[in-house]
Amino acid sequence: MAKVKAPLFSFSAAGKLADSLVYFPWKGIPVVRQYVIPANPNTTGQSTQRGYLHDAVAAIHATQVLVANPLNAVDIAAYNLLGTIYATPRTWFNTVCKQWIDQKVASLEASVIHGATVTPGDGTLTVVLYDADFTTGKIETGTAYYGTSKTALVNSLAATPDLVNNKMTLSLTALANGTKYFVQFKTATVALYVGVNSGIFSGTPAV
Repeated sequence: MAKVKAPLFSFSAAGKLADSLVYFPWKGIPVVRQYVIPANPNTTGQSTQRGYLHDAVAAIHATQVLVANPLNAVDIAAYNLLGTIYATPRTWFNTVCKQWIDQKVASLEASVIHGATVTPGDGTLTVVLYDADFTTGKIETGTAYYGTSKTALVNSLAATPDLVNNKMTLSLTALANGTKYFVQFKTATVALYVGVNSGIFSGTPAV
């Protein structure tokens, strides 16, 4: 797939050129690829994969309409930031779906962490997360990875959720005021849920 740049036909293009090339926007980038007649196979593997994607989308929509602590703008920004660390462009929605599908392909459980708040303090940063799977037998422990770069979360802090209220509080201390920090939660136990991770949150401690 090639990116389209002027003066190749136009500054932007869309649609099919004979049965040879197809021009279309992909995540905001004008691209062109060879025209291929869709095969749309309906093999068992394809059906399974489509089922994973269907479930991922349903889970995202379910968290968006929760009465208490729904998926919010802070969550979306965090998943967007996580998507930027990959080699190819990835939206927050794609990031969540990929994590879900990767878990299912590995025969693990999937979940969507949501309802985040980020509160800066004097040398502190407190991130609160929610998930119905923060409960006994599911996500029982985890680790907060943090640092001053989204790609170098070199510090870690053990994290244990409130298993009754399905709530996780990440309390980072001894931070430098005025410095921006990035933090991500990753599940440690139970084994079936390892790989259920949050997006990457950011905040700046201040007096």
